Amino acid sequence: MKEFKVKVYPSKINLPKEEQLAYRIATVATDNAPLDEQAIDMVINRIIDNASVAIASFGRQPVTTARDMALTHPRQNGATVFGINSSKKFDCEWAAWANGTAVRELDFHDTFLAADYSHPGDNIPPILAVAQQKKLNGLDLIRGILTGYEIQVNLVKGICLHEHRIDHIAHLGPSAAAGIGSLLKLDTETIYQAVQQALHTTISTRQSRKGDISSWKAFAPAHAGKLAIEAVDRCMRGERAPNPIYEGEDSVIARILSGPDAEYFVPLPETGESKKVILETYTKEHSAEYQAQALIDLARDMRKKLQDFSKIKSIEIHTSHHTHNVIGTGANDPQKMDPNASRETLDHSIMYIFAVALEDGKWHHEDSYKPARAKKQSTVELWKKIKTFEDKEWTKKYHDPDPKKKCFGGKVIIEMHDGSKIVDELGIADAHPQGKRPFKRENYIEKFKTLTKNIITEKESNRFLKAVQDLRALKNAELDLLNIEVISQDIKGKKYGIF
Repeated sequence: MKEFKVKVYPSKINLPKEEQLAYRIATVATDNAPLDEQAIDMVINRIIDNASVAIASFGRQPVTTARDMALTHPRQNGATVFGINSSKKFDCEWAAWANGTAVRELDFHDTFLAADYSHPGDNIPPILAVAQQKKLNGLDLIRGILTGYEIQVNLVKGICLHEHRIDHIAHLGPSAAAGIGSLLKLDTETIYQAVQQALHTTISTRQSRKGDISSWKAFAPAHAGKLAIEAVDRCMRGERAPNPIYEGEDSVIARILSGPDAEYFVPLPETGESKKVILETYTKEHSAEYQAQALIDLARDMRKKLQDFSKIKSIEIHTSHHTHNVIGTGANDPQKMDPNASRETLDHSIMYIFAVALEDGKWHHEDSYKPARAKKQSTVELWKKIKTFEDKEWTKKYHDPDPKKKCFGGKVIIEMHDGSKIVDELGIADAHPQGKRPFKRENYIEKFKTLTKNIITEKESNRFLKAVQDLRALKNAELDLLNIEVISQDIKGKKYGIF
């Protein structure tokens, strides 16, 4: 791995493209490095994981809306849409839109956190959709996905978007474009242009994750994937992009991020180095913001030491800057303390999440978010007693460059009315690669079977699991086997739009 300095240059310098970050990203995408076996296995795990949460969210409103839009764009030799019979095909960019929304809706797939935040599994829907439409094979798909992960994770390591209130999909556009370029074996110049177009069109603010959070949180990554497909298509036809998109005088860094004097350092694999950064990412055992994962596990453990919840005076959560300021009381969002808040908002309230996990000793992707659950009197009372605090040590652990030392949890102090305290802490979630019970293939399969039960048949479940685990051997035009058909054919929403 080599670290590259990225900074702004005045237009008169005419920075050579070979020294631009977008071109270096494109060079990684075109490098036909050896495939790492562990990385291949993790690609399979993440395809299973994405399918799990996509099918579990099949009937939810945002997913229905995205799917309805996709179904109005049929294409004889297109891509599949989750839940729909694979004989029916659709334009790949619209299939990516529907599938990407389904994957993201429950906030239940993989994550990577460093200088910024990401869900690298968001790369899979657009790359898979293009692979299906172009009738490519399993190894092609693997290479494309590994490139997508490699680029997004390394951008997240080097460039913070959040401090400027820019949504993290700005790293997803370039990574998906690079992954698609790698999948299609495009030349470096074409991918270079596509990466720049994809970044330019996927800049948006973090208001989508602030205040009253709406369903756009699920749509946003799918939107970035769709735009990445369109960017690659245009550049394959010979179109060019604004450049240099990162280093230019009016570039993203100069005008949107830290400004013309800023310097960023982005690591990228060297020529011939296997793309295996996917192994540094981690999935979720619980359907909630990743910073809540360890705290849900901690609440489950601390519950065993409590006999009477009414005797709790206060609960303090000492944690990282991000957890405190994004999903904690440091966000200063009154919606995070509101029993009438949307599911998306509750998902970003560690106060609500910890209260429910402490009371129930578990977390469920649907039941824990039901309006009746959020309005339960004992929960509301407990919820109001919780405050978060930034602890510089936890912030330091959060940003540790060593993936084996990086922590996303916190320390919890439960004070009782009699003055006694229950204190405990947990750095990483149980399911994390360094946790008590790291997720392995059997855990991904169990998650899939649990989330898809009664939505797909056992026969369909077994067929999909066999196909995806044989991914290396899937031949050209066989990637439709990675689609899943649901039992119910009541697939239409109740509202209509322009399409």
